[in-house]
Amino acid sequence: MKSYLLLAFTGMSLAAVAQKPANPKPYAATITAAELKTHLYIVASKEMEGRETATEGQRKAAAYIQDHFQKLGLAPGNGSSYQQAFPVFRDKDGKTSIEVNGKDFTDIMGYGSANEATYYLSEVVFVGDGLTDSTHDSYKGLDVAGKAVLVMPGKPNTNYRRRITDPGSNFVENARLHGAAVVFYVSASTRGGRSFGGNMYTNAFKPTAGPNIFFVSDAVSKAIMGADNYKSDSAAVKNGNAQAKTYKAEVILQNKKTIERLESTNVLGVLEGTDKKDEYLFITAHYDHIGKHGDEINYGADDDGSGTVAILEMAEAFVKAKKEGKGPRRTIVFMCVSGEEKGLWGSEYYSENPIFPLDKTTADLNIDMIGRIDPSRKHGDSTNYVYVVGDDKLSSDLRPISESVNKKYTKLELDYKYNDPNDKERIYYRSDHYNFARKGVPVIFYFNGVHADYHRPTDTPDKIGYEMLAKRAQLVFYTAWEMANRNEMLKRDIPLPVMN
Repeated sequence: MKSYLLLAFTGMSLAAVAQKPANPKPYAATITAAELKTHLYIVASKEMEGRETATEGQRKAAAYIQDHFQKLGLAPGNGSSYQQAFPVFRDKDGKTSIEVNGKDFTDIMGYGSANEATYYLSEVVFVGDGLTDSTHDSYKGLDVAGKAVLVMPGKPNTNYRRRITDPGSNFVENARLHGAAVVFYVSASTRGGRSFGGNMYTNAFKPTAGPNIFFVSDAVSKAIMGADNYKSDSAAVKNGNAQAKTYKAEVILQNKKTIERLESTNVLGVLEGTDKKDEYLFITAHYDHIGKHGDEINYGADDDGSGTVAILEMAEAFVKAKKEGKGPRRTIVFMCVSGEEKGLWGSEYYSENPIFPLDKTTADLNIDMIGRIDPSRKHGDSTNYVYVVGDDKLSSDLRPISESVNKKYTKLELDYKYNDPNDKERIYYRSDHYNFARKGVPVIFYFNGVHADYHRPTDTPDKIGYEMLAKRAQLVFYTAWEMANRNEMLKRDIPLPVMN
């Protein structure tokens, strides 16, 4: 009996020891400024050519990330492959031309994936700013199905690239909903010529054909409307009281091009969990940048080389923990995506074609620019902060975990500036976490803010604060450690915010 009781007590003691949470500090300490710097001088090097999506530079960066994951011993995240490919299409040898009432104009440019087509038009419908909201309806009483419409920027100028849920607030989508065949948008961005090429997109195959969008100059608009009408109508748009009109004009519009089919990839490395291996934690960053402009390289050291190398270092730290018997309970997926700079393409593709079930994905921790300082931030310690975005959305578990981990380990100033629903920069919607969030997955986005070198060739590795980068990466690591090892998945108890 004594030996039985002793054995039982010993078993209980061992179980208690086994359940004691492991200390993450030794593993976080392996995320060092020196190693981050070594990686970043490669990722943001001349050889990577700015890592533009669907280019050789992007493929070189993907190979470097994959090689690192393989050397660590991470499992491939897409069956037997470390890469998830998605299609990219590029216009080549394009040419757009327009003739109005017998006069040829060169200042026109097709926007986006404008379809190849030829139009002979006898009239164009002026629809003001082309928007519909609570104050006015640009299409009220109009039937523009199959017709050409002309749109002028109002006040403030419409951001036609915004992804928003109210279709009337985007002139392109509003024109599509009303069946317009062609949209002429008055803009200075016509490039003064008719040849084009290089425009990339992912949606070549569509269930329906939307309107063809063209930027046209003031001169083209005046030819269609008449100089006096152009002057009065443009003033009316800016004053918010434009009235729709139909203008008679003989317009010949041609848009010709060939299309190249390319591809880009997301790179995924997987560290299998233990007792909760069928639940997943994602840590993401985009490794693409904006490539070369002529011979000038945009290196993208901060955007988002900093996030990419943080993932490489975090993966190494978690692998070391697992080798020492302290691996995560949940499976961690380290995913570096491409196409972010083109419109969140890689993360959107993953969210629509998930390899691991999204309903079993506890969270996505996304890193996009954590190596620099925001010069516009005037309060607090500029060398010891990070913007934390999205931790007040989707899950009430997010902020308590984030703040408790930071208080215990890194003691950074967590700045919630970009959680403001009225944030004019709309930062919450502008990086890859959003494609997880829109599917209901809780997210936190880590960001250092914009600086003078943003999207410029001067965003180089020598300007990174590596100690600061290491500390921010460690915060993400500690947060991931907690989320990967807690008993329950994060609650999903806050509704998805409505875009405005």
